[in-house]
Amino acid sequence: MSESYLNITMVQCDLAWEQPDKNRQHLSDLIRQLPAETDLVVFPEMFATGFSMHVEHWAEPMDGETVSWMKQQAAEYQACIAGSLMIREGESFFNRFVFVHPDGRLDYYDKRHLFSMGEEHAHFKPGQQRKIIQIKSFRILPLVCYDMRFPVFSRNRQDYDLLINIANWPATRREVWQTLLKARAIENQAYVAGVNRIGTDDNGIKYLGDTSLIDPKGKTIKVASEGKEECVSFRLAKGPLDRFRKSFPVLPDADDFDLEL
Repeated sequence: MSESYLNITMVQCDLAWEQPDKNRQHLSDLIRQLPAETDLVVFPEMFATGFSMHVEHWAEPMDGETVSWMKQQAAEYQACIAGSLMIREGESFFNRFVFVHPDGRLDYYDKRHLFSMGEEHAHFKPGQQRKIIQIKSFRILPLVCYDMRFPVFSRNRQDYDLLINIANWPATRREVWQTLLKARAIENQAYVAGVNRIGTDDNGIKYLGDTSLIDPKGKTIKVASEGKEECVSFRLAKGPLDRFRKSFPVLPDADDFDLEL
């Protein structure tokens, strides 16, 4: 049986504070040289604005300019375009990880664990569902930044192959970021992609990136250059993951539990 693949590009970039037009244009420029066979392009958390809490000014509806731009990019490159942004639904606001497929179809996950130390919980509503999103033969668990600290929520119940965490993760906690990416890969026998920004935001917080791709044994496959803008591309193979799980079947021995949201 031939192996199946997922060609992923992780975009490590700086973000202009609360300037969606500028960020969309910049990202358009960065992905102009995408590999021809790209299946999935992933941007960092809140790629349109940076980690701003000014939801009243910058949150958009799902048919707003940024999602429309994502649809244009997905159609042009025939690849899924993904990243999070502020979304408004009625009187509620969400930090929403949106996946736009080449045919215009939308999948999304609303960030469950809001960063209370940054007052995110005072402005956004937490997500109420754990989501699995299918791209080709890969089942993907999407997480957003702070979510990665909570292993119960990300526990692999034999329902995903790739965990993607997008973030605005500060340089002061870079060792935590690097450690958690590997921990989530090992304990869940899954590939893990961590996509983080660089630069300094208007709150004076510095980001170094450390955008990484980790294999199910905790080995770093790819890592972006420290503090530099870079598109990191890699072809993930499903076959080696399936064979590893079969030869070392950890997941069936995991404790069963009910996740209450």
